[in-house]
Amino acid sequence: MHPKYRPDIDGLRAIAVASVVVYHAFPKALMGGFIGVDIFFVISGFLITTIILQSLAAGDFSYRDFYERRIRRIFPALIVVLLATLCAGWYLLLSDEFAELGKQTVGGSAFVANLVFWSESGYFDTAAETKPLLHLWSLGIEEQFYIFWPLLLGLAWRRRWPIVRVVLAVAAVSLLVNVTTVHPLPAASFYSPASRFWELMVGGILACMRLKPPAPNAWRSHAQSVLGVGLIVLGLVMIRSNKSFPGWWALLPTLGAVSCIAAGPNGVLNKYLLSNRVMVWIGLISYPLYLWHWPLLAFVRIVEADPLHPSPVYRAGAMVASVLLAWGTYRFIERFARNRPGPGTIKVLGAGMVLVAAAGVAIFLGVPGPRNDSERLQIVANATLDADYYAGFKLDQIGEQLVYKTGNGPKRVLFVGDSHVQQYAPRVMELSRTLAMPDKSAWFVTQGACPAVPGVQADKNIGCAERRDAMLAYAMVPEVDSVVIGGCWNCYFVGHGALEYYFRDADNKVHPFQGGDGIERSLASLEATLRELARHKKVYLLLDNPGGEEFTPKRLIEGSRLTRMEAMSSTPTAPLPADQKQLNDRLRAIAEASGAEPIDAMAVLCKNDQCLRTMPDGSPAYKDADHLRPRYTREEASYFDRTVRTAPAAAAAQPR
Repeated sequence: MHPKYRPDIDGLRAIAVASVVVYHAFPKALMGGFIGVDIFFVISGFLITTIILQSLAAGDFSYRDFYERRIRRIFPALIVVLLATLCAGWYLLLSDEFAELGKQTVGGSAFVANLVFWSESGYFDTAAETKPLLHLWSLGIEEQFYIFWPLLLGLAWRRRWPIVRVVLAVAAVSLLVNVTTVHPLPAASFYSPASRFWELMVGGILACMRLKPPAPNAWRSHAQSVLGVGLIVLGLVMIRSNKSFPGWWALLPTLGAVSCIAAGPNGVLNKYLLSNRVMVWIGLISYPLYLWHWPLLAFVRIVEADPLHPSPVYRAGAMVASVLLAWGTYRFIERFARNRPGPGTIKVLGAGMVLVAAAGVAIFLGVPGPRNDSERLQIVANATLDADYYAGFKLDQIGEQLVYKTGNGPKRVLFVGDSHVQQYAPRVMELSRTLAMPDKSAWFVTQGACPAVPGVQADKNIGCAERRDAMLAYAMVPEVDSVVIGGCWNCYFVGHGALEYYFRDADNKVHPFQGGDGIERSLASLEATLRELARHKKVYLLLDNPGGEEFTPKRLIEGSRLTRMEAMSSTPTAPLPADQKQLNDRLRAIAEASGAEPIDAMAVLCKNDQCLRTMPDGSPAYKDADHLRPRYTREEASYFDRTVRTAPAAAAAQPR
């Protein structure tokens, strides 16, 4: 049994999908546009709960009918978009990217994309902008909700439980999971159904309350309509991607959406704005528009080889194309599938989705390969997958902090810093394996994007300050023989990275890096830390390797993804950015002034301001824009050996 059609809800869908599409194409134009997904969640929760409760009340609810309707609604457009994305991927992507797309396809077709992307989230994860099916995470949340929700409502109905209280209690638990995990576990809070279901339940609560519709009240409807649209606009204006989201911030779009729905079709903005013919039309194609827009934008970024700054013209073109494809999908595919009664359509759609999933599995396993699959291109692609820096290390614990260690020698070497220290772990493991450090043991205590400088912070890096301070304190214990401190200094002190970091002094005052004196205070803090450590230990300051987009492995590819690509080896170097050279010189001076020994990677990697980006055999030396790959550090980074290598005994005098 379906609720009466409301054009204003399609108008609300239009706001949701337009916000998401504009944000993804032009993030600075609508910086809170990603909250459109949360509006979708509320709408889905309201409609699904209304359908279930009305059917339960009429005595004709059937789980089979419910899921058949879901298949007719979800499968047709999704199958078409998945197949089109795989075809485009075969033509445009490299082997590693195409295999990853196969994995994403399996996740999307099985409605577990949110769990797939959750499992992949991490410091070395592929840039989100180049994952063509990343947006299917929200579809996974919805479909998982559709499994759980009918069972709960059916049970509550049969047992005659107070259904509003039951739904409120479950929603409260989900909201609690959300707000308690959004800081310590941001990826889990974002992707986990347990922390997202409450947003759909907000709509479900309204549907439960409307089992007995309230008496009509025009002024109340107008107020709810204005309040709802106002909360949504406030969310679009105030919420930013760097805020802890969803968390409490998600209340703005969810309560805004539920207020709009509660206003009914006669609320002033519902009637004259949301029920506008253009808004309704966009709402009708909102589902296929959501499906199409992200793969198109992702492929635009991939083809342009600049995922962060693709051409505005191409992005606008992708938006137009997604609208046209969405209309075609709605008109010729969705409506056709809905108007074909009988079990045959369900069987065809089910078989089609299984075949798409099977194709994703085959592609993930490497059969077939993409169009651009030459041996040299494969070498470049392999570099981007080379990321197991702690292979062979044993996991241990110091206090509450996890550490990676190798070697059994009594002289303990402590490596403190971020992923730019971690990237040398393969070299240390090689020295340990070849018995070149018999009297040393190496202990790595790293955390991505966590500078080993007291006082330096970034809001996004949860637990960094606590881990860093604990490990710098541990560096002073007698068991530690020497300390190596390093970091992606170029990330923190030059370029765009400085926007996210600040220095917090002893009086708890914040000194920003950008537009403040935070960098100077941070460098002074680093020098003071090195000087104090050097009074008691042997201390090394690991200077940074050169980095930037020119060092990414795929910059070694020439040609176009639209025509033909070839891996080149004619330019094994890239220029050293002047600001990185200047920072390197200053850090070397800080090390020498504080009594620490500098390890100058640039002095080895760069000659005449040209820096290596390939290994001797022509394969990439980097994994991405600024991390040296494990193979390079393991085989070539001999300049790092002095931190752990045991010096050979002096040769005996030879008789003349």
